[in-house]
Amino acid sequence: MSEETLAAIVEKPRTQAAIGSLRAEGIYDDDRSVYEASGDTVAIPVTETPVDTDVLEVVREEGEPRLRTLADHLRERGWSEDDIDDAPASWAVLGSVILVEMGDARDPAAVGEALLSMHGQADTVLAREGIDGEHRQPEVTVVAGEGDTETVHCEHGVEYAMDLADVMFSPGNKAERARMGEVVDEGERTLDMFAGIGYFTLPMARAGAQVTAIERNPDSFQYLLENTMRNGVSERVEPYRADNRDVLAAYEGDPFDRIVMGYYEAHEFLPDALSVLAPGGTVHMHEATPETLVPDRPVGRLEDAAAAVGREGDVRDVRRVKGYSEGVCHVVVDATVR
Repeated sequence: MSEETLAAIVEKPRTQAAIGSLRAEGIYDDDRSVYEASGDTVAIPVTETPVDTDVLEVVREEGEPRLRTLADHLRERGWSEDDIDDAPASWAVLGSVILVEMGDARDPAAVGEALLSMHGQADTVLAREGIDGEHRQPEVTVVAGEGDTETVHCEHGVEYAMDLADVMFSPGNKAERARMGEVVDEGERTLDMFAGIGYFTLPMARAGAQVTAIERNPDSFQYLLENTMRNGVSERVEPYRADNRDVLAAYEGDPFDRIVMGYYEAHEFLPDALSVLAPGGTVHMHEATPETLVPDRPVGRLEDAAAAVGREGDVRDVRRVKGYSEGVCHVVVDATVR
């Protein structure tokens, strides 16, 4: 068999586990797409026959090359080039769900069906329409597939269970989630002030940190609890379903080595956060900032908040994580506070 045309056939419910195992073997082919092989199986592209991964069979992909881009699929459906230009340019596959912003697409259902054809491991396409309410709940619409919004997304060895109709998940924060698992030291005391379903809590706890995780949204909190168990880190995570300020008051005199503030308006909570940060501790403050005000506004806010509580912040880095909206970017400020 030609290595370039092999595919491993597995049952659909095992898709994510099989992909993870094939990646670990170093034979998952990122240059090709997973696709539906039959009603209950998928074909996962591989470069060699698996040794350590349990699969039903390994087959050669034959015939004409499969359609690989969304534009190709939409052309097959009779779309004009002008219509294709209005189709989504990007999307995220989160376990069994495809999350996409439709924009001006003329027929979201057709786009959804095309995306399902491209990604055989997925069974539902959700159009993301915004975030609303005090708990920052997503507004989404099912545009194709079975409509099951619950999924488990695997990323850098971390499993995130979630319901994308109830909780938000930002694919663009992938590198930042991984980085937080790299910067912590084993045994350090870390506070995650806007923990969500465990975006940063889980990689930090997996790296050996002791994490106090605070989340107010009841849906997110339930998934936070589930995900700590799913990832085997329950003993290293102390979860609170509460307002940050109510919890922080109990930790005065018992400071943290590191504080993560993964919320776009995190600067409003800086005085409270710095009151429980150990001397020489690190703070990671997230903010949505106009491009013209980077780095001055987020850096100034952190330095002003430190001065207001009689401390001094040394900014080590200001990183652009991703675009937030037109002319606005998501940034993270890393600082040591004396």
